[in-house]
Amino acid sequence: MNPKYKSLFTPWKIGNVEIKNRIVLLPMGGTSLFGWMEPNHFDKEAAAFFMERAKNNVGLIIPGIAPLKDPILGRWLWQNPGMFRELKSYMTEFHKTGAKLFVQLTAGFGRSFAITDSLVLLLKNKLLGTLAKPFVDASYLCASPSELPSRWADGIQCRALTVPEIEDIISAFAKTAKLCKEAGVDGVEIHAVHEGYLLDQFTYGYTNHRTDEWGGSFENRYRLPVRIVKEIKAVCGNDFPVSLRYSVVSKTKDFQRGALPGESYTEVGRDMEESEKAVRYLEEAGYDMLNCDNGTYDAWYWAHPPAYMPKACNLEDVAHIRPLVHIPVVCAGRMDPKTGAEAIEKGQIDAVGMARQFLVDPEWITKLLKGKEEEIMPCICCHNGCFNMAHYQGVANDQSLADTSGMARCALNPRTMQSKKYRIRPAAAPKKIAVIGGGIGGMETARIAALRGHNVTLYEKSDRLGGVFIAAAAPSFKENDRALIEWYRRQIESLPIEVHLNTEVSDLSSIQADAFVIATGAIPRRIPVPGIEKAIEACDYLNGTRSVGENVIVIGGGLTGCEIAYDLYLKGKKPVIVEMKNDLIAAKGVCLANSSYLRDFFETNQVPVYLETTVKEITDTGVSVYAKREDRTFSLEGDSVILSAGYDPAPLVKKGGNIHVVGDADRVGNLRTVIWKAWDIAMKL
Repeated sequence: MNPKYKSLFTPWKIGNVEIKNRIVLLPMGGTSLFGWMEPNHFDKEAAAFFMERAKNNVGLIIPGIAPLKDPILGRWLWQNPGMFRELKSYMTEFHKTGAKLFVQLTAGFGRSFAITDSLVLLLKNKLLGTLAKPFVDASYLCASPSELPSRWADGIQCRALTVPEIEDIISAFAKTAKLCKEAGVDGVEIHAVHEGYLLDQFTYGYTNHRTDEWGGSFENRYRLPVRIVKEIKAVCGNDFPVSLRYSVVSKTKDFQRGALPGESYTEVGRDMEESEKAVRYLEEAGYDMLNCDNGTYDAWYWAHPPAYMPKACNLEDVAHIRPLVHIPVVCAGRMDPKTGAEAIEKGQIDAVGMARQFLVDPEWITKLLKGKEEEIMPCICCHNGCFNMAHYQGVANDQSLADTSGMARCALNPRTMQSKKYRIRPAAAPKKIAVIGGGIGGMETARIAALRGHNVTLYEKSDRLGGVFIAAAAPSFKENDRALIEWYRRQIESLPIEVHLNTEVSDLSSIQADAFVIATGAIPRRIPVPGIEKAIEACDYLNGTRSVGENVIVIGGGLTGCEIAYDLYLKGKKPVIVEMKNDLIAAKGVCLANSSYLRDFFETNQVPVYLETTVKEITDTGVSVYAKREDRTFSLEGDSVILSAGYDPAPLVKKGGNIHVVGDADRVGNLRTVIWKAWDIAMKL
């Protein structure tokens, strides 16, 4: 192990519970030991997920949120004693690894519940809502401290919780914590005065308008998290640790408006002055640890930072409150081992919290200990598999039911929380496999096929592996994407895969193979307008093969177009975005944490955005456009025009028989669709 990580591997205590090292696997939606969007039960897939990581040297594991009351059918957790008996047996085996485990319990989401359009219907139609209530009580799922606008669905008001409902929640925390203790769990974490969830909404003036004992003064607004820890301590004893998921500063300007890093703004949630008071108050109430970050669902990119956010984006604020308390403090938010080790050594924090890195590589701590850092597969902060809840104008949470019920998957590692579906099994009869195309799809197919024992040859027409992802990884903020490409290249080199670079295959008959995998990618879509030849294709810009001027018009406000505009702004250029839809990044699969950052960035920095606007002509001085909202045609001046209108599959040949197609050559998507499809094919070869 590199000595710079030494401070990570020292013991520490939460109350009387000693943790063997200072790496905490943080809770993630979809990793609950009690299931997620189904009746509560002991979830064996989640249990296996955590056991594998416990065996790979993590110190403390905090599984994903366990709702005190089922989203489906509405049973309380404490009403299922059989589930806790299974948990007890599991904890006996789990503790043999030397790791510790806290169960995170949640009161709910309030206005932050990511409702889909089907739930919107139940909230809008009282009759349907009443009929569905025994199965899905949408009104309760969104119930908030006061009547508040939903974060996800335009025009939906979330009702206020009643006092009896609040008392039921407090009682349920205590009853469930007691069952967790009896099952051998090392502690519980209360979710959350954090990220704008229900308990957090009680603490904020902008979301708590109550006039009873649960609102108004500081003490009233913080009464609920205080009552909860006191009730737990009363039934479990003072020696049973209770952690609190806590956001130091809200970073929120208003409903659906977050504050960017370094921005000067007026805080509507918890500012640092209140946080200084709150952490002391919460410690005095009985909390044994603060598990910290920043943000709310209105400023979601602080708690779920995309690649655009700075690394260790919350560390400065978390370090600020550390000297104010006598209990350990954990920091999360784009943390990495080096930064975490340095912060611990300086006394800024007591432990480093990491989450998504455990999705992509369950063995990363073991690899770190063995000095094999180059073998660690990096997380690229894409949220495509783990948290792809998308929201844009006119649509609530645009997420499939399969993804809603199956969060905490990983775009880069299909085996995460899908261990029964995705496995690497030795091939019964090794074959000679030819993979045409060395992008991510081709490399992943080749990698898995080789691991299964096949004889694989990989053909790439350019002088390096990586394909179109090389262009996607070009912007300065995509350092993890570039690291992923290098990881793939090292993997291919380490395996018995024959690689032919600078080799374009146009005829499969020239290759002897038992099976062919076509991974030839996609071609740019060109819009049928006069002057299209004057536009610069997105990849040409990203690869640096075409230069741009000072004022740049980006045609297409999808994710790629917005990232190009963001990259241009960071380079000191003046971008303009033209998008035909009614919102930027109006598509499934892009997490709101990612898309809202870009939308907020463009608004805050006054980057011109023309929505519901189509290009009529590209000229030598810019573009002519038609704005649907205003029913007018006008010109935008610019030195350069970049076209980001999407891509169409470009398979060398059609699939069928012994010919398989993967990646964008099969269907244009993202890394999740590319990599999961590669596994689907490679497992069948």
